[in-house]
Amino acid sequence: MQNGRGFPAVFCLIGFIGLVAVHLAGAIAIAKRSKSAAGELPLGALWWYFRAISIVIRQVCFKESVMEMPAPDQSVIARQAQICADLRRILPDNAVVESEEGRRAYDADGLSAYRQLPLVVVLPETVPQLAAVMRYCHSHAIKVVPRGAGTSLSGGALPLADAVLVGLGKFNRILDIDYANRCVVTQPGVTNLAITHAVQDDGFYYAPDPSSQIACSVGGNVAENSGGVHCLKYGLTTNNLLGIEIVTIEGEVLRFGGKHLDAGDFDLMGVMTGSEGLLGVVSEVTLRILQKPAMQRALLVGFEDTESAAKAVGDVIGAGIIPAGMEMMDGLAINAAEDFVKAGYPRDAAALLIIELDGPAVEVDALIDRVATIMDAAGASSLKVSNSEAERNLFWAGRKAAFPAVGRISPDYLCMDGTIPRWRLPDMMVRMAALSQKYGLRVANVFHAGDGNLHPLILFDANQPGELQRAEEFGADILRACVEMGGVLTGEHGVGVEKRDLMGIQFTTDDLKQQQRLKCAFDDGHLLNPGKVFPQLHRCAELGRLHVHQGKMPFPDIPRF
Repeated sequence: MQNGRGFPAVFCLIGFIGLVAVHLAGAIAIAKRSKSAAGELPLGALWWYFRAISIVIRQVCFKESVMEMPAPDQSVIARQAQICADLRRILPDNAVVESEEGRRAYDADGLSAYRQLPLVVVLPETVPQLAAVMRYCHSHAIKVVPRGAGTSLSGGALPLADAVLVGLGKFNRILDIDYANRCVVTQPGVTNLAITHAVQDDGFYYAPDPSSQIACSVGGNVAENSGGVHCLKYGLTTNNLLGIEIVTIEGEVLRFGGKHLDAGDFDLMGVMTGSEGLLGVVSEVTLRILQKPAMQRALLVGFEDTESAAKAVGDVIGAGIIPAGMEMMDGLAINAAEDFVKAGYPRDAAALLIIELDGPAVEVDALIDRVATIMDAAGASSLKVSNSEAERNLFWAGRKAAFPAVGRISPDYLCMDGTIPRWRLPDMMVRMAALSQKYGLRVANVFHAGDGNLHPLILFDANQPGELQRAEEFGADILRACVEMGGVLTGEHGVGVEKRDLMGIQFTTDDLKQQQRLKCAFDDGHLLNPGKVFPQLHRCAELGRLHVHQGKMPFPDIPRF
């Protein structure tokens, strides 16, 4: 799969002229139906229409970026009609989406630079239905791509032309709220924020809170091991996950963990968490819920340079203080968010820290004073403390809305995700500024400073030939720098296709082969979400070869079965 085919220019020109000629009347008609009160044609309607056309032309004509995916199995594609008919015998008719128009809604996830129509989309709503679909695909050697809410920013749910896309949107019910054991049992299609909404009236909440929590599903959170603003103190999904139920590619239903204490066997739940749909499809989740703290207050701290702000992060942790959350934004992100939300951010600041402290009132008040002293010593240019719950929420509203806010100042952006040691934050800010100059592209920094999880937003215009490719190269250099500084390629967005070809930077060939051996234990046919995570696939039989030299086996002391 690629997002550009490099067709000859003459065909591109003919295609462009044809599209314009055929659709011009339609565009004008749309605009006329949307006339403003003054009776004039709204230019926005025409602009968006022709922007859509230009994107199609760009994707067809300019070979800007290529993402190699497994070659589609043409024999499977040729059997599409029969496969759809077979699936309708398993599922209700309206749970099988065969039309091109219907499949188009699923052709990309949050990494929308890459698109591919799936072979067919199925929407099961019960575990037996899901298991039956998996058994069918396994027995007919058909690939499967699981999809939650489609908010993945790494291309984890990117479809394949010869794969059944399994959408879990109908798994949208909370099954049990157990306050005695402080947990919620839910289906994977329930949104992250809905868990908190279900329990907040009784004084509880679900701690992991990614910025997309209003839309992302808890099943996707498990697949990517999502974090969020409060993961510094309360952990990622894996730290708040008590149990899961999965359906394997063979259609077997397995349970790991639950409301009980951890089993003494292999940590298979840990293996599944963050496995990006390569090992099984999550069909049920048991999550830990927490009692809401007695008090929550936040500090809004401005700095005149990003390096000082980055150093202040380490100063807080070094003082033995673990905030509930500690976020950082640079000047570009500050002003974009302030324009969007009006949160009271200091527009003249080069960097902004949002630091939240929670717990008993006496403890929070004392910590506020200590953190304020640390910020003053670090050179803060402004400091504001929330004095009400409404003001605290307003502080966070700007941070939570930073991604859509940046979307208002740039036609397109890539959201990166890498993690570094906290003490390297000042070095990384300098490195990113240099890379921005090198590639001639702006970058807005919004990230979880407390745990070193970076989310630089690289701004570009997809309608300008070459800019998408430059943005991707810029992002790859940021991720290389993360590993160079002792960090990792991803913090919470996953590898998907976005970081797949960079895996060799962090892992050796032996590391990657060992990871694939684990996949072979769950999916020896490589049918689940192929083309993701691993830059080079190996057949399971190849990975299991044993080298016997001169009649002697390696490591003869190891028992063999």
